[in-house]
Amino acid sequence: MATERRLYVGPSLRRLRRDLGLTQADMAEDLQVSASYIALLERNHRPLSAEMLVRLAQTYRLDVATLAAEGGNDSARLQSTLRDPMFAGIELKALEVADAAANFPGVTEAFLRLYTAYREEQLALADRSADQRDAADAADPVAESRRFLAARRNSFPGLDEAAERLAQAVAGNEGLAGHLKAQHGLRVRRLPPDVMTGATRRLDRHRREVLLDDTLDSASQSFQLALQTAYLELETEIGEVLAAGAFETEGGLRLTRRALASYAAAALLMPYTAFARAAESRRYDVEALGRQFGASFEQTAHRLTTLQKPGQERVPFFFIRVDEAGNVSKRLDGAGFPFARHGGGCPLWSVHQAFRTPRQIVTQWLELPDGQKFFSIARTVTAGGGGFAAPRIERAIALGCAEEHAHRLVYAQDHRDGGPDQATPIGVTCRLCHRADCAARSAPPIGRQILPDDYRRTLAPFGFSDA
Repeated sequence: MATERRLYVGPSLRRLRRDLGLTQADMAEDLQVSASYIALLERNHRPLSAEMLVRLAQTYRLDVATLAAEGGNDSARLQSTLRDPMFAGIELKALEVADAAANFPGVTEAFLRLYTAYREEQLALADRSADQRDAADAADPVAESRRFLAARRNSFPGLDEAAERLAQAVAGNEGLAGHLKAQHGLRVRRLPPDVMTGATRRLDRHRREVLLDDTLDSASQSFQLALQTAYLELETEIGEVLAAGAFETEGGLRLTRRALASYAAAALLMPYTAFARAAESRRYDVEALGRQFGASFEQTAHRLTTLQKPGQERVPFFFIRVDEAGNVSKRLDGAGFPFARHGGGCPLWSVHQAFRTPRQIVTQWLELPDGQKFFSIARTVTAGGGGFAAPRIERAIALGCAEEHAHRLVYAQDHRDGGPDQATPIGVTCRLCHRADCAARSAPPIGRQILPDDYRRTLAPFGFSDA
């Protein structure tokens, strides 16, 4: 005879109550129970009965399945965190982890916060070690913002959930322009660049208008309207995420706020549940997904890096954007790819060669010196333009994942790249790569003695001793 599964939803119930602005006494009165019983439920000292689940759903008009599923979020977050290699030597059974999350929600939350702080400090330490060579980097707001995002794997489930709810309201108002008019009394106007004086979007509170540059393509216009909506309606949620960080510079705080607002805008245009389902069904075809959701190639690729909501994880991706000089303007990592934090990247990576075949997707298998293999796609993207002689900026972006996930991508069906057995050997950066026979090397690796070439010159730019 099957044992009845007990349902513990303490943290979810507490979040629900706070979102509704209720005290425990208020909720107890609504549900016709005692306040002490609500307290026991929130601390997971009592399971939620079927009768109480139905009563909650009816009183607050909730989806029963959604509320019941939310009870496993903390367990999923804990499971995800415990996959970190630092815990590899510890036997952690899934049932034990689930029990810990269910019975000790406060301890679980404390552990997750501590782990996030550890990840952030680990990244900061790596930067500080490199910064000894360049003191000017010590207060770099870009590096500070990147550390914040990397420590959280560029995944913010709270923003995803809030944006998903907002997307439903937007759909009810027949789109973003209708929503801005209905909710904020703002009219959307499109004006020529000379009137916009260098701005692509501007909120004119005096005239109650959102102004857009009329040379923006449709995907960019939609994103700018979504971004303005996020600033107007998701400020509280963005602030809560920012409050979890410790920023040394005002610039770092502002850059991170911008990144989170853009994250929320993408989540509004590509709601998590629908987008994650479509990504799997279309096998992560970036162009097809972009057309389905009315987003650009870059916007879609960027959104794919965020699909790590605990319990609903999809393929973990890394993302990088570079210009023709090799400067990195955006870098996101959800796949454990060791990006170069200082100096240039590896010239053998196809992201640097994508400029030779504009707008075409180039696939490549990569192998790092430690044997790790990744699958990468790269393509150029264009910013600006929209009219004759309007300035355009060509950049290349790369999206990739670890070898074990590549079979889920439609691009891996193309075997012209030779497969993982013929992966291109690359390094993180020349100073950290010890491949002695690389002809593309631009600098010797740290810790290797350079040999004289009086009697012998190698094909590689430098010869090294074995010691």
